[in-house]
Amino acid sequence: MEVELPARASSSQAKARETPPPSPAASAPATAASPAEDAPLLPGEGVVRRRAVRERFAARSLSFRRDVGHAASETFLLTRLTLTLLRYLGVGYRWIRQFLALCCYALLLMPGFIQVLYYYFFSSQVHRSVVYGEQPRNRLDLYIPAGTTGLKPVVAFVTGGAWIIGYKGWGALLGRRLAERGILVACIDYRNFPQGTIGDMVEDVSRGISFVCNNIASYGGDPERIYLVGQSAGAHIAACTLVNQAISECGEDTSTWSVVQLKAYFGISGGYNLLNLLDHFHRRGLYRSVFLSIMEGEESLKKFSPEVVVKEVAVRSAVSLLPRIILFHGTADCSMPSAESEAFLDALQQRGARADLFLYEGKTHTDLFLQDPLRGGRDKMLEEIVAVIQNDDPGLSAQHLAVPVARRLVPEFMLRLAGRVSPF
Repeated sequence: MEVELPARASSSQAKARETPPPSPAASAPATAASPAEDAPLLPGEGVVRRRAVRERFAARSLSFRRDVGHAASETFLLTRLTLTLLRYLGVGYRWIRQFLALCCYALLLMPGFIQVLYYYFFSSQVHRSVVYGEQPRNRLDLYIPAGTTGLKPVVAFVTGGAWIIGYKGWGALLGRRLAERGILVACIDYRNFPQGTIGDMVEDVSRGISFVCNNIASYGGDPERIYLVGQSAGAHIAACTLVNQAISECGEDTSTWSVVQLKAYFGISGGYNLLNLLDHFHRRGLYRSVFLSIMEGEESLKKFSPEVVVKEVAVRSAVSLLPRIILFHGTADCSMPSAESEAFLDALQQRGARADLFLYEGKTHTDLFLQDPLRGGRDKMLEEIVAVIQNDDPGLSAQHLAVPVARRLVPEFMLRLAGRVSPF
């Protein structure tokens, strides 16, 4: 049986190789004053210096106006997309209930969120909104380890958000924890619904991975040690991207990156069979009509279900190209049942792929990615990810041991309450 690929992905990947913007090191302005600034002024030199000051001021004013204009256009776009989304959702009680629960959940975790936001906006290790493509939201954030020499291993992270509320900033805590262990992290943003559908999301993520593979050395990352991580909806999008790319490489591939450039894929609390999730999401407030709009119609559900795709005889050779796949899932996950990862694991292993699954007893959809890291102390899932990367680079082991145990960011009673009201 032949597998139809999204037309967008193949067309966009055929574009010319991206050119990286200036790296942070290259673009950093000089801070030391020139000795000539204290020298006596020559005739006419004062005029030249005043002209230079005016030009610098004009450049800063232009940059400020550009930033304000960008913020205004983004605000207008967000408002328009919100109204469009509300028209899709209608007045059903389920999504309203879930939205209110989400607000309560966020308020309870706010002490931790504030600390993470401060790090995100003010840390010199974070380089926000690096452009990787021409489409809206084609941006990524970089978390660069401090005080290390040589090229660092790289994690390309695709965030979740029910295909609707995903944002690159959601990966800030993971980026911080991995950067502390000498791992460079690139959090890839992508178009959400209704700004884009699943084909657009896969296209964006593929373009973001291509940028990382081809340009990460400019930021101190090792292009030979790149790992792909996806969480929730991001795990689904990343898996679709990975499988589609492997299939493309079995044909006349013209893309600018290859699956062989990825050392491993980590899927956290992901869903991999949309046919099984359609009714499940409808009961939880992501209505059937909205879900099908996101996934480009019922006829596309199989095409964007990695578990279904890898079972097809026509893609057997493509599965052999996949990197090692490691799945993480909590057994108490109500948003994406752990059976999703179990079934995907079985499908991969039946086709001879290298795949493993870590199940965490009693953990919910957000425990692994949010509550546990905010709790501080040992983070078992993070340790598993770092252990895999360390096996490929034993030199990281000493640095990992030197990292202090993460401190608690949210009181335990607030974490427990958040777990009770969580809509996920």
